[in-house]
Amino acid sequence: MIQKMNTKRNIYLKMKTLKEARELLKKQFALSDKLASERLAVPDAVSRILAKPVVAQLSSPHFHAAAMDGVAVKAVNTFGACETSPKELIVGKDAFYLNTGHVMPTNTDAVIMIEHIQAPDDRRIIIEAPVFPWQNVRKMGEDIVATELLFPQNHKVTPYCVGALLTAGVFEVEVRQKPEILIIPTGSELVDWTAMPKDPGFTPELKPGQVIETNSYVLGKLIEANGGEYERRDYLRDDEAKIRLTVQDAVNSAFDMILILGGSSAGSEDYAKHVLTSLGTILVHGVTIMPGKPVIIGAIEQTPVFGIPGYPVSAIIAFEQFVYPLMCQMLGQTEKKRDLATVTPSKKIASKLGVEEFVRVKLGKVDQKIVATPLPRGAGCITSLTDADGILRIPNNSEGISADETAQAELLRPLQAIDNTIVVVGSHDNTLDVLTDMIKARRPDLTLSSGHVGSLGGLMAIKKGGCHVAGTHLIDTEDGSYNISYIKRYLPDIPVKLVHLVCREQGLIVPAGNPKNIQSFEDLRREDIRLINRQRGSGTRVLLDYRLQELNIDTRDINGYTNEEFTHMSVAVAVLSGASDVGLGVYAAAKALCLDFIPVVTEQYELVIPSCYFETDMIRVLLDTIASSEFKKRVLALGGYHTDRTGELIL
Repeated sequence: MIQKMNTKRNIYLKMKTLKEARELLKKQFALSDKLASERLAVPDAVSRILAKPVVAQLSSPHFHAAAMDGVAVKAVNTFGACETSPKELIVGKDAFYLNTGHVMPTNTDAVIMIEHIQAPDDRRIIIEAPVFPWQNVRKMGEDIVATELLFPQNHKVTPYCVGALLTAGVFEVEVRQKPEILIIPTGSELVDWTAMPKDPGFTPELKPGQVIETNSYVLGKLIEANGGEYERRDYLRDDEAKIRLTVQDAVNSAFDMILILGGSSAGSEDYAKHVLTSLGTILVHGVTIMPGKPVIIGAIEQTPVFGIPGYPVSAIIAFEQFVYPLMCQMLGQTEKKRDLATVTPSKKIASKLGVEEFVRVKLGKVDQKIVATPLPRGAGCITSLTDADGILRIPNNSEGISADETAQAELLRPLQAIDNTIVVVGSHDNTLDVLTDMIKARRPDLTLSSGHVGSLGGLMAIKKGGCHVAGTHLIDTEDGSYNISYIKRYLPDIPVKLVHLVCREQGLIVPAGNPKNIQSFEDLRREDIRLINRQRGSGTRVLLDYRLQELNIDTRDINGYTNEEFTHMSVAVAVLSGASDVGLGVYAAAKALCLDFIPVVTEQYELVIPSCYFETDMIRVLLDTIASSEFKKRVLALGGYHTDRTGELIL
């Protein structure tokens, strides 16, 4: 029996700007005193928040103590001593030997360092300089005085605090309980990975439309990292009644917050809004941010309830912008602000008016500027966060950032790590992933960051001072040579080195078994063939256009010619998924996804390096890695590569 789809759509009736939504959230939930407290032993309280101020029970030190090895004396008895008129003191009467940390004898108030005395015998010492009162002495209460405030309420206990607390005679402290947050994943498309075999060789098989449920684990760990605890319910299918019952039960269980994952958008089976409306109040449905627009903020019996978007990046941004601030408010903490850096985009970053956009970027310092290369902007691209070094926030009154202006980026990695990044911009190749891994293994302080803008885009990046290295495989249509003529044309005044990386097989990637019997470029004209192309400026696009021109094939006759991807793997995925029937790419991409491959040409993929960077430490590490036998071995294992000339200096 076919289930009839609900065609009723949600409407964003209470959409707010990010600023409005955050202010409303703060005003609605005055929760700083909501959390109960508990007493913990001091060592167990690290990273917890004090619920009450803590005062010292003991002074530290609680006695006058010697700060040096030497002799304790009454300072006044040393006055007048000098080289020409030394003074003699009697051991046991005027002078008392002691070590660092020992109790100062009665009626003494200074210590003469052991190296500053002369001892003619066991009973006498001779000094040639005076000491002043309390010199070389740790006075009682010098560090801590009993009854003084050690830490105020809302102070976060650190490992350093443990020493101070125990020293002051405080062995237990009262801390705020962790916010308890319930996570309810929803969606009929979800698959629970915990039910799958854990065999290292097991490959999950998903039906079209199925998605492994991950958001609950990501958000749960973010909750833990920010001082909370989470409980996860088993995922629920798109059933409004079951979701409502689960949410009502959570409210009755007195959770401090409830997160409904998925179902917050305007689709016919997005039930979070209906559930919240029936049980409580919706404050916000939709925020003018991207990703994260469909977020819902509501309240049920004073319990904050969030409808979190289902796409991973949207879910994380919704957490960071709304759930995390509320947790801070509960715990009496201020939000931690990320460090900022002034960056220059590697290319224009367009944005939509009326929406505040969070653009994930890779960063690297080239010369004296930090270059920002945008990553894929889709809300479902979780790797755009795992690969990101920073986030550019484009305000809602802007249409984007041009390549000629600077902007502020929130740093996701320390600035030092960004300084130690080799910025590679240009054509995509799978061997760059091998280089990235090997460089990190050899030099953990270095990172290789690659941005895929095509071969010509890489040369333009060098021209603008936007990268250390450009990957290129541009064929000269006049003589069939690679790269040199383009370097002379586009970089005539910039001294560069050209290093051969690999020769690689380019060809037509088709589904396994080649069901449509595609044999050559001529087949691209067939009406039943859909092409997936590479972006303008890429070497692969140049090669395709060159071959089509040779064959007098009009690009307007090719179905899908204008559909573009930015990497060979993306082309291969498009073919694997059935979105396209064929694409031009490297053999390694076809092999990785078990697709068929029709060879077309063996081409040269090379690295263009400005001469001013060629002798730097980072580039030397890069070149040494390329020259290694291990790199060549790993490249050959990818398939479709030749390494006979790998590492050869061409220019």
